[in-house]
Amino acid sequence: MKYRHLFFDLDHTLWDFETNSRLTLDTLYTSLSLEQRGIDDFDRFHKCYLEHNEKMWDRYRKGFIKVDELRWKRFWLTLLDFKIGDEKLARQMAVEFLDLLPTRTALFPDTLTVLDYLKDKGYTMHLITNGFEKTQHSKLEYSGIASYFVEVITSEGSNSLKPHKEIFDYALSKAKTIATDSIMIGDDPEVDIKGAKNAGLDQIYVNHINKKIDFTPTYTVYNLKELMGIL
Repeated sequence: MKYRHLFFDLDHTLWDFETNSRLTLDTLYTSLSLEQRGIDDFDRFHKCYLEHNEKMWDRYRKGFIKVDELRWKRFWLTLLDFKIGDEKLARQMAVEFLDLLPTRTALFPDTLTVLDYLKDKGYTMHLITNGFEKTQHSKLEYSGIASYFVEVITSEGSNSLKPHKEIFDYALSKAKTIATDSIMIGDDPEVDIKGAKNAGLDQIYVNHINKKIDFTPTYTVYNLKELMGIL
């Protein structure tokens, strides 16, 4: 067995962030009567949110903003797209979104099958995620996959963020292992794959959306079941 420790990303790799996020936004759209406030198109609202969320996460990863700003400003900017300058509403949405989101349970196809297979093979599994401590642990509990992972390394808990080398070093230290015994499995070419490569880990790029990239990871798969052919 070449690798003994498997480090997974969570969002967009195992936990279906797009599906869970959309369901949560749809709930907020109804419960906060956003249509009556002037947001007449849910699909457009969802698209605007995703764009602002991605930009704010990028700024957060680069150290330009703090986590609290990320949490509410993605909603503030989305509301502004609909000419709604309501900071109180944006802050309320931020709180309710983070209360509801972790209770969603959609996983990518074959997640449980693959985790069972890897567990039976004797791999020790961990998570390295840029999410928040409480939120990520809730996602794991509600979706029924917490028991598969020994160490859950969050950006909040490690005081670092992927793709920085420090979070991978911290994860190896917590798992009491070394880079050559470990492999990183994730969906983001820059954050997960290049980050792991720079930290000396082999990588499996989970390319759910068939994205073209300009470098070659150690392995590439297009669905989770293909991991069983590598590990």
